[in-house]
Amino acid sequence: MKDTENLHKKVQEHCDCFATTDYLLEMSKVKTDADKDEAALKWLALAALHGVNSGAEEVTISKNKDGQVKVIAEYKDAELPSPGNEVADKIFETVRNITHIEDKKGKTELALGIRDSSISLKVKVKQSGDKDKITFKFPK
Repeated sequence: MKDTENLHKKVQEHCDCFATTDYLLEMSKVKTDADKDEAALKWLALAALHGVNSGAEEVTISKNKDGQVKVIAEYKDAELPSPGNEVADKIFETVRNITHIEDKKGKTELALGIRDSSISLKVKVKQSGDKDKITFKFPK
């Protein structure tokens, strides 16, 4: 079993590391990262940073059984860069490990420290039919 506290901490460290970067540019690069586990953590941090700084209501990543990955940020329904299949698989695994959601669907709060403050995201995980989906809802 992976150390979920360590994964959570790594996401927060990535938030600190990438806080002053171009989030969308960095998100578009994760699919080519050699270490897919680290790429998933990096993507999660970048999605949180993008959501907070862009005033998004939520960010959703979904993947169907055909391998099509789609990421939508809801503030004006903008599609964000996809992390690709391999990294998306690691994102779903990492979120389930951090949140301890083991059922096909569930929701919980996820506190993230970003620099000198913190936010609480609502995380919803859903697996139905041929589609997996994770939604991060940002505070208003």
